[in-house]
Amino acid sequence: MDIRKRMDELINLINKYNDAYYQKNESLISDLAFDQLLSELQKLEQENPLFALNDSPTQRVGGTITKQFKSVNHRFPMLSLGNTYNETDLKDFDSRVKKALGDEKYEYICELKFDGVALSFWYENGKLIKGITRGDGIRGDDITNNVKTIKSIPHTIVDENLPVEFELRGEGFMPNHIFEQINLERSLSGEALLANPRNSASGTFKMQDSAIVAQRNLDCYIYAYLGYDNPFQTHEESLIKLFNLGFPISQTWEKCADIESVLAYVEKWRLKRNDLPLNTDGIVIKINDYGQQERLGFTAKSPRWAISFKYPSEIAKTEILSISYQVGRTGNITPVANLNPVYLAGTMIKRASIHNANEMTRLDLHEGDMVFIEKGGEIIPKITGVDMSMRNPQKPIFVFPTNCPDCNSELERVEGEANHYCMNDSFCPTQIKGKIEHFIQRKALNIENLGVETIDLLFEKSIIKDVGDLYKLSTLDFIGLDGFQSKSIQNILSSIEKSKTVPFRKVLFGLGIRHVGATIAEKLVIEFKSINNLREASYEELIAVPEIGDRIALSIISFFGKKDNIDLITRLEQSKVQLSEEILELEQESKSLEGKSFVISGVFQNFDRDGLRDKIILNGGKVVSSISSKLDYLIAGDNMGPSKLEKANQLLIKIITEEEFLNLL
Repeated sequence: MDIRKRMDELINLINKYNDAYYQKNESLISDLAFDQLLSELQKLEQENPLFALNDSPTQRVGGTITKQFKSVNHRFPMLSLGNTYNETDLKDFDSRVKKALGDEKYEYICELKFDGVALSFWYENGKLIKGITRGDGIRGDDITNNVKTIKSIPHTIVDENLPVEFELRGEGFMPNHIFEQINLERSLSGEALLANPRNSASGTFKMQDSAIVAQRNLDCYIYAYLGYDNPFQTHEESLIKLFNLGFPISQTWEKCADIESVLAYVEKWRLKRNDLPLNTDGIVIKINDYGQQERLGFTAKSPRWAISFKYPSEIAKTEILSISYQVGRTGNITPVANLNPVYLAGTMIKRASIHNANEMTRLDLHEGDMVFIEKGGEIIPKITGVDMSMRNPQKPIFVFPTNCPDCNSELERVEGEANHYCMNDSFCPTQIKGKIEHFIQRKALNIENLGVETIDLLFEKSIIKDVGDLYKLSTLDFIGLDGFQSKSIQNILSSIEKSKTVPFRKVLFGLGIRHVGATIAEKLVIEFKSINNLREASYEELIAVPEIGDRIALSIISFFGKKDNIDLITRLEQSKVQLSEEILELEQESKSLEGKSFVISGVFQNFDRDGLRDKIILNGGKVVSSISSKLDYLIAGDNMGPSKLEKANQLLIKIITEEEFLNLL
């Protein structure tokens, strides 16, 4: 057999079937037959690596392990768009365009603003050579291996009219049906559910194993062409051309002759967008002509020729059936409303957060009330109000409990806090399991292969009673437990052993001392360097540490004042867990944030919380844990805490988005 010839035949066949399926919605071959062709090609490439091509269709199934993503400078900055939420602002935008262009005629292209991950695709000589994340807009991460798993993105194109080098921008996303399918599988296997499609897509694109990325079936819509040599006169021309070349262009875009047509497009998609296979949160309006775009130019942070219209948060109304009271790992009691299921913003809502007893009182919730539910960027929806016209006066009011729903201990309310707490932290089962789950998480001891279900089982069987018992586990402890094979047991024990090398700052965070988050833990380690020094620190020494106030200091003293906690630390020390550390100073990037203080709240697109904290510090700023009148900025992400938002508004603190923070740099 001529191996090179057979590999070429397979590549041509697979590309043909891929093109028919993803571009023309035609299935020319069964899934089984297609997989057999792909498997044959993979086998031939493995046996004959010199014949393997970089743009082979086997690249779409992944398999490359990336230990660390390289940082890449964008050829063209990935700027954010100015946002507007009403018709008046759109008309004001149109007036600015009209004034700047004078007597020139102009038209707009309207596109849906998809809720995913911004990506940049670099092509050279018709081949996809790089896939880059947005990053901070100036630099992004090279995730080429993961981007190549997107089946709808061509790896190779043939067109003589396109320049040798060009760039495409697009929105990577996880289709809703894939998200729901993954969560169904995770639910059946007892795994924690993914939060929402956008966060799931973002996390998947940054996975190190591209084979796992390929299994997630991510997709993308291309929305922009960029290059030093632009063969197109208008954005419309580029969309049509790219679509004809096989690129995934959402056919929801529309050319609008004037601002009234734009407003009609906005209204057209207000509800219709919920029928799409992915989530959207607004409309992007762009000047169509590239020459006019160039003349209109940019402000310091966004183009003057484009704007984003955001739809207001969607609201639904449904009946509240009951309230459950959840016990957190620190003993805080959170009320959660159980609802008559209602469809909202693309998902079926069955539960909504009420946050605390104060919020229950403010809402004056009664059994059977018809409540308004909002999901404006929240992972867990919230109740915003009650339809008083539909209240049954015979129904009783919901009353916050006086005792812990788990261990029945009397609840206490700490002065100055909105939450009620179960103080029985040594014997309340939910708190104990919560502390162990907190201890093993990625940001703490990072004990992989040991999930929530395993913790629950080991606790229920009295094999472990606290985090210290994890380091006594052996193969014998798992014998007789369902679902544990020798390989999985060894993986768990290896992960526990590996956790002994985790630095002290993460161990201290993992201990779950109330009010000691990851940032505070690091500040304490910088100052005291060991668990013994911290244990012996006085109240005065504690509050002398930057950002350590009265509440945190008293919590630390209380923790070390309990015999059970001292015994736990002794056992961890005997197990060789890291309980001391010297932290080196980070190298400064700039002084652009010097003298400014920040509080971080919520989930962000371009940073995890530790990364955002480091970015602030590296540029001269200071990160604090609580909001006071001296605070300069609250950086607000998705799903931020309502209490912080409320306090910031009361104190007139400036609240900024992630994009606005990047502009400060």
